[in-house]
Amino acid sequence: MKYNSAFEIIGPVMVGPSSSHTAGAVRIGRLAREVLGERPTQVRFELMGSFLATYRGHGTDVALLAGVLGLDTADADVRRARDLAHEAGLAYEFAAGRAEHHHPNTVRVVLAGATRATALVASSIGGGKVEVIELDGLHVRFTGERFTLILYHVDEQGFLARVSRLLDERGSNIARLSLERWTKGGDAVTVCEVDQPVPASVLADLRAGIRGVRDIRVVSVL
Repeated sequence: MKYNSAFEIIGPVMVGPSSSHTAGAVRIGRLAREVLGERPTQVRFELMGSFLATYRGHGTDVALLAGVLGLDTADADVRRARDLAHEAGLAYEFAAGRAEHHHPNTVRVVLAGATRATALVASSIGGGKVEVIELDGLHVRFTGERFTLILYHVDEQGFLARVSRLLDERGSNIARLSLERWTKGGDAVTVCEVDQPVPASVLADLRAGIRGVRDIRVVSVL
């Protein structure tokens, strides 16, 4: 992960006390909500490493909740996240996650809404920066620092070429593109980070014009 200035290391404008344990946790929660793509009704946070050891003292628990509720790092209501979750009817729980070879500040977020469910593993790596390293059991990598398209689709030859061609024709510059699959010729997911917002018309073209696309989630810049 690259840092372009000292301000990125210090962290964003935020409700404290910690850029890693608080601001980063808010952003992980926001990322999880955007990947779900609808209002969440229940969430389980499986905390690992120092997140698990210090989450109450650093406010990581309320920060994660605040992000899932759609709050920003600087929102004063971050501290009220438990009350806001109750008002929103969001059921939540915190649990110990399985220790793996991840960054110490890591959490698995398991989210469900009215029609969708998703699970991601993400790490807060300092200065408020975060990185998603697993999505629905697949190894992926994205940060929420660029507009990100997540395409659920059938694994078939030429899929990436068709997606990249359409985006290029519509004026979208691809910064990173990766495909992971559960089985050869079966279900797959493509993560596509682009340099500018993708218009709704382009999303509609991707859904209608690319064979095998089942669903698209959009992650905006945090």
